[in-house]
Amino acid sequence: MTGEGNGMDRDRVVRVGLLGFGTIGASVYRLIQKEHDRILEGTGVDLQVAKVLEIDATKVPAGAPEGLFTDDFSQIVDDPTIEIVVEVIGGTDAAFSFLDTAMRRGKNVVTANKQLLATRGEALFTLARDEKRHLRFEASVAGAIPIIKVMRESMIAAGLHTVYGIVNGTTNYILTHMYNDEGDYAEILARAQELGYAEADPTADVGGDDAAAKMAILASIAFHSRVTLRDVAFSGIENVTLADVRYAKDLGFVVKLVGAARLIEGGVSVRVFPALLPQEHPLAAIHGSNNAVFLQGEAIGEVMLMGPGAGGVPTATAVVSDIISIANTKDVGFLQSCSCYRSLGFYPAEEVESAFFIKMDVADQAGVLAQIASVFAEHSVSIARMIQKGRGDEAELVLITHPTRERDFSAAIEQTRGLVCCKSRPMTLRVL
Repeated sequence: MTGEGNGMDRDRVVRVGLLGFGTIGASVYRLIQKEHDRILEGTGVDLQVAKVLEIDATKVPAGAPEGLFTDDFSQIVDDPTIEIVVEVIGGTDAAFSFLDTAMRRGKNVVTANKQLLATRGEALFTLARDEKRHLRFEASVAGAIPIIKVMRESMIAAGLHTVYGIVNGTTNYILTHMYNDEGDYAEILARAQELGYAEADPTADVGGDDAAAKMAILASIAFHSRVTLRDVAFSGIENVTLADVRYAKDLGFVVKLVGAARLIEGGVSVRVFPALLPQEHPLAAIHGSNNAVFLQGEAIGEVMLMGPGAGGVPTATAVVSDIISIANTKDVGFLQSCSCYRSLGFYPAEEVESAFFIKMDVADQAGVLAQIASVFAEHSVSIARMIQKGRGDEAELVLITHPTRERDFSAAIEQTRGLVCCKSRPMTLRVL
């Protein structure tokens, strides 16, 4: 029996080689086993995991089918019955080598590896094009949210000029619970690790590196111009305190780790940073480990996609979706590339405009605010809102500025540090 419309054989066996059996790999395997009959009925694909590459014997489950697991990649890449190689091992060097070899041996590939794509994606996409192989990567950004598919296929003519959102579930979980006054940063991070929302080493998540890699991928797709991890300026949430979150709340804001990619005067700007969002902003309502991506384009206005952005099962759904898409697509077509046919320059970071939140300890005496305001005015930084709380001889001063250029704001902050009345290094956050 043949499928209608795509010319593919129904009930066709598709064998997969799975690289890695950690949280995501195990979830992919279990999802394929659980949904096998439904996938077969709905798509005509008899999906089978033929081999699993795993070098850590402790990850091999008891009772695993004999011959399923191997520590030898050649058993996957040299098997002519395996059509698709799925990479979920993480890292860059070994993962690149595996996928490079797989495509050269005629395999289509699926990866969930955002660090790999954000650093060495160009070489992989070039190879996919040359070898006429599928390279799918929906699971590399935002878990179960089909943002890659939407941007690559549904937004080709949208004229996207802005992509921003919450693309890291760990930091969103932490900041959500800080906003709810359930503990400080360290306490909630420890809780997130206990619950499995954060890794034992959370550096990539809380430091912004994970979100930066995802934004590099999204920006490359949105603007059709190559953006790598090194092109993304990023900072994390390690220095955000409970006091910062409380002040933001008092002022009508929510603190989130935001990824922002924009076209500004023909140049690309991609950054990741903790920021204050107005409580009525759509992204302010994204709680817990959920992710959301906000798209703006000339032809579409605004579109937002949200959903589970972390965890094995949500990510596995994106991986399996990519596998089925490859299995039911006769020709490779335009999706074998990331469509980076432009070569845009990068807009200078110091010229980007933003409003800012500032918190500083100052002497509680007459004339302090005037001194600070004078420095800000010298650098064309205008104050929009202010809160001051006295603490004996010192006061805590919180300011919100009007939008200003980064370089002017940085110069003003640096000069205030030299004022005798300022007793601590100012804490600053951007405001969207």
